Amino acid sequence: MLNRLEMLRIFCAAAEARNFKEAATRLGVSPQAVTRAVKELEAHVGELLFHRNTRHSRITEFGEQFAARARLGVQGVDALFSTRAETQQESFAGLVRITAPRGLERGYLAPVLGELCAEHPGLQIDLRLSDQFADVVDEQIDIGIRLGSLRDSRFVARVAARVPFHIVASPALIARCGAPRSLQELAERPCTVAIDPNTGKPWAWFLARGQQWLPRAPVLATDDTRAEADAVVAGIGFGQLTAFLAEPHLHAGRLVEVLPELRPEPWSLSVYRPQRGPVAARIRLVFDRLVARLPAEADAYRRD
Repeated sequence: MLNRLEMLRIFCAAAEARNFKEAATRLGVSPQAVTRAVKELEAHVGELLFHRNTRHSRITEFGEQFAARARLGVQGVDALFSTRAETQQESFAGLVRITAPRGLERGYLAPVLGELCAEHPGLQIDLRLSDQFADVVDEQIDIGIRLGSLRDSRFVARVAARVPFHIVASPALIARCGAPRSLQELAERPCTVAIDPNTGKPWAWFLARGQQWLPRAPVLATDDTRAEADAVVAGIGFGQLTAFLAEPHLHAGRLVEVLPELRPEPWSLSVYRPQRGPVAARIRLVFDRLVARLPAEADAYRRD
């Protein structure tokens, strides 16, 4: 006589299969074992579970209702005896929505997110790249990444890295115009600006000792910071770029830094999430990994 759990497990397989033979193949038992288990279960519940003949079997209406309850019972018992690793893996499955600046993703986020998805196959990432300030509460974003100050009591925030700024130009542009030796000389050369998508106005250049400066007649303005970096590399003008946009080109010789004495204090790169109720295990996992790994990815990216 089979124990009741094994009886229910065989019945559930039979209910999902086209016939007892297919159920037996799935379970690795004989068709006779499936038939015997179903008969014993019918005797226990006092109801017919399948209409069957020598060639076919079809579950009864009572059998379908009983199968729905039986599946829940079997799954519940299996969950009690699952290993801790299996339980954690299941808890990390699901969607995590992330917002980050456009210029950040290519070298910083991809390695970290790729590592997480490889470790946890059930994890799903919805990554939205934008230089606009996302309202993570209203837009139901789970995790945000932002460069600069972050003052909002609704957020749990951690500083993951410190990001410098550089005034840079292509070697060809410097050969043509000469390297500026002061801010006054820089003002006489072609410059680019980034448009703040939140205001529609150009971002000022941030300089040492808290100074700000804005080119009077920029040769190029764009609301895409990566497009601005591409324009500077192409020799269109001098630009002030964040380290994650400038430093790969500086190391490769595609850009040259000028006026390093005007470099401002590095800005904070923060990882944040809303303070709203319990935090799902998958969100805490991604949040903690980003905080831990972004500094290392930043250093590695700068060396590339």
